[in-house]
Amino acid sequence: MTVQSADLPVPGNPSDLITTRLSIQGMSCAACSGRVSRALSARPGVADAQVNLLAGTASIRHEPTLSAADLAQAVTRLGYPAAIPKEATPVRTESEAATLQRAFLAALALTLPVFVAEMGGHLIPGFHHWLHGLVGTAPLNWMQMILTAAVLAGPGRRFFATGIPALLRGGPEMNSLVALGSGAAFLYSAVVVLAPGLIPPASRHVYFEAAAVIVTLILMGRWLEARAKGQAGAAIRALIELAPDRATVLRDGKPVPMAVADLWPGDLVLLAPGERVAVDGIVTEGRGHIDEAMLTGEPVPAEKSPGDPVTGGTVNGSAALTYRVTATGSDTTLSRIVAMVEGAQNARLPVQALVDRITRVFVPVVIGLAALTVLLWLVFGPDLAHAVVAGVAVLIIACPCAMGLAVPVSIMVGTGRGAQLGVLFRRGEALQRLSNARLIGFDKTGTLTCGHPELVAVHVDGISEDDALRLAAGAEARSEHPLGAAIVAGAVARGLDLPPAAEVRATAGRGLTGLVQGHRLLIGNLSALAENGIDAAPGLRNAAEDMARQGATPVHLAVDDRHVASFALADRIRDEAPDTIATLHRMGLKTAMLSGDVPATAQAVAVQLGIDHVQAGLMPGDKLTAIRDMGAGSVFVGDGINDAPALAAAETGIAIGTGTSIAIESADLVLMSGDLGGVPRAIRLSRAVMRNIRQNLFWAFAYNTALIPIAMGVLVPFGGPQLSPMLGAGAMALSSVCVVGNALRLRGVR
Repeated sequence: MTVQSADLPVPGNPSDLITTRLSIQGMSCAACSGRVSRALSARPGVADAQVNLLAGTASIRHEPTLSAADLAQAVTRLGYPAAIPKEATPVRTESEAATLQRAFLAALALTLPVFVAEMGGHLIPGFHHWLHGLVGTAPLNWMQMILTAAVLAGPGRRFFATGIPALLRGGPEMNSLVALGSGAAFLYSAVVVLAPGLIPPASRHVYFEAAAVIVTLILMGRWLEARAKGQAGAAIRALIELAPDRATVLRDGKPVPMAVADLWPGDLVLLAPGERVAVDGIVTEGRGHIDEAMLTGEPVPAEKSPGDPVTGGTVNGSAALTYRVTATGSDTTLSRIVAMVEGAQNARLPVQALVDRITRVFVPVVIGLAALTVLLWLVFGPDLAHAVVAGVAVLIIACPCAMGLAVPVSIMVGTGRGAQLGVLFRRGEALQRLSNARLIGFDKTGTLTCGHPELVAVHVDGISEDDALRLAAGAEARSEHPLGAAIVAGAVARGLDLPPAAEVRATAGRGLTGLVQGHRLLIGNLSALAENGIDAAPGLRNAAEDMARQGATPVHLAVDDRHVASFALADRIRDEAPDTIATLHRMGLKTAMLSGDVPATAQAVAVQLGIDHVQAGLMPGDKLTAIRDMGAGSVFVGDGINDAPALAAAETGIAIGTGTSIAIESADLVLMSGDLGGVPRAIRLSRAVMRNIRQNLFWAFAYNTALIPIAMGVLVPFGGPQLSPMLGAGAMALSSVCVVGNALRLRGVR
C-alpha cells in the first residue's frame, strides 16, 4: 500500500529523489503494513513509501540526505525488524514457510496432550472421569498449565513480542489480538490453579486448551498462508531463475566458461543447442529458433539470424549460435521485466483505500468490543468464566488477516500471471483502471499496421522517378521515421546510389527538410507544403488522394520550393488486428483510431478493421487532446515516440513491446510480444483480478460482520451457542487461507 500525506509537500526536486528498498519482518496484517507505511511517509525527506505486505518489503522514495540505515531503524523501532537486503527478492523466501511449519509442529506436539486431557471427554464418553480418577484434577491442571506456558513462551512468543509493544504504543494489530486473547485465557486459568480463592466457585474452570489451541491454529494458518503466498510469487521467481549463472565466452578465439556477472557489452558468447541465453545481445553467427514464450507468451519459437536480437532467459533451439552482448545486469530485458512486475505488485490500488481506512480503526474497535462483551456477560451472564470466554472469542475471531490479504495477494498473482502471458503491468493501479475500460484508442502506424511501409508507387511532375526517389532517399537516410525507411528501401531496391545530405531537420507531424546536391528539399504531407508556401501540383494532389483512398500513405517531395513528386507508401495491416478489434467489440467495448496519417488512408484502414471512430491528420499535440477528450475509461495503444505523450495522458496507456523505449516507459502496461491480441487479454486479466479482489473483500468483510456478533453471544439469549475461542481461531485461520486460495485461481486465467 502507499500512503502519502496531502499536507506534506513532496521534498526536493523529484528528479533528485532516490529509492531505497527495505526487507521487513513481522508484518502479518494490513494494520501492520499501514503503520509502517504511515511512519515512513511521515518522516521529513520522504516523498512516498510503498509497503508490500506479502513480500515483506518497502520501497521508499526520498532525498539523498536521508540514509537507508535511518529508514530501517525507524521501521525497527515500530517493532518490525528492517534491514537493507543484499539483493532484491520478489517475494519472501520459502524459509518463512519452513520456520512457521516448525513452530506449528512444536506447538501441536505441546498442545495435543492439553487438548486431549480437556476435550477428550466430549469424544469418548467416560474418558474425562476415568482420566481425572486416574491422575487427579490438580496434577492434570498443573500439566496443562506447564505445557500451555511452553506453547506461549516458545512457538507463540512471536505474538507477544510484536503484539504487546504495538499495543503499548497505541497501535494494536493482529498480533495484539492474539496475544490478548490467548494471554487472557492462560492468565485466568493460571489464577484458578494457583489462587482459586480469588475466583468464585462457580467460575473455577480452566481454559488452557483454548490458549494453546488458539496459538497452534493461528500458526497453522500462517504456515499455510506462507506456502500459498510462495505460490503467489512463483511467476516472478520463475522469471528471475530464467537467467543462467554461467556462459561460454570467446576469448582470443577460444571458448572460455565464465560467470554471467562478469560479462560486458561487446563480449561474444557461444550459445549451444538447448542452452538458455545468458544476457541480451545481437546474433552474429548462425541461424535457428529461440523459444521466447516465458517472456512474450508466444508459444511459437522466433526465428533468429545474424542481426536479430536475443533476450536473456530465452531458450535456444537445435542450432548453435553466437551473439554479441548488448546489455548486462539491471539493463537486460529480463531485469527490467522483473522490476516492472515488482513495481506493479507494490502498487496501491484505489480500492485499497477502503481497506486501509477500515483496518486502521478495526483492531482498536475490536478490543473495545471485547471489553464491552466481558462487561455485558458480567452483568447478564451466569459467571466470570463465561465472560472471559466471550471476550477471548471476540478478540480471536476478528483478526483482520483476510482483509489485509484480500487486495495484495490478488495483485501479486494477477501481475505474475500477466508476465507469463506477455502482459507486463508497469503500474499496478492500471489493473483496476483497465477493468473499467470502455473505449480503446489505437495508433495506426506500427500498432494496427506492421509499421514497415513499402514503396508501392511514385508519381512525378517535371522530374524522373529515379531522380525523385534518389534525392528523397538521400535525405531520408538521415531519418529514423518508418516512412523514410520505406523510401530508402525503395531506392536501394532500384539500385540507386544515395547522395549525401546536409542540414537535415525533422519536424514531428510535418516531415523533413534538408540540402541534397545543392537542392533544398522538403519531404512531408500537404500541410507541410502549404506551411512553407509551396503550391501543390494538381496532378500530384489527385494521385495522392487516389492512393489514400486505397489505404496507402502519400508523401510529397518539393525540390527548391516546387512540388515535383508524390510517393505511395502502403503499410500492411497486422494479421491479428481484425480479430483483436472483433474481440473487443464482443467484450462490449468501443474502438477508435487516432492517427497522424491523412484522413483517407486512416479511414481506409478503419473500414477494413471495423473500427468505430476515426480521427486522422493529428499532430502529437492534437492526439494528446483527443486522448483527453475520450474521458473516463479511455485506453490508448501505441508504439512510437510521437505516441509517448498520448500513452502518458491516457487513463490507461498500453505500449506495444516491439515499439520504442520511450513509448514503453510512458505506458501503464506493455505487450512484450507486440501481439495486438494482448489488448483483450490484458483487459480480461484485469477484469478477472478485480473480480477476484471483490470476492476476497466480500468474504473478509462478511466473515467479520457475521461472526463478531456471534462471538459476543447475541445468539445465547435465543438458545443459540456461545462461540468457542478455539473455533474462532480455526475460522480465522481458514478465512485467510480461503482468501489466498481464491487469489491463486488467477494462475489459471487464459
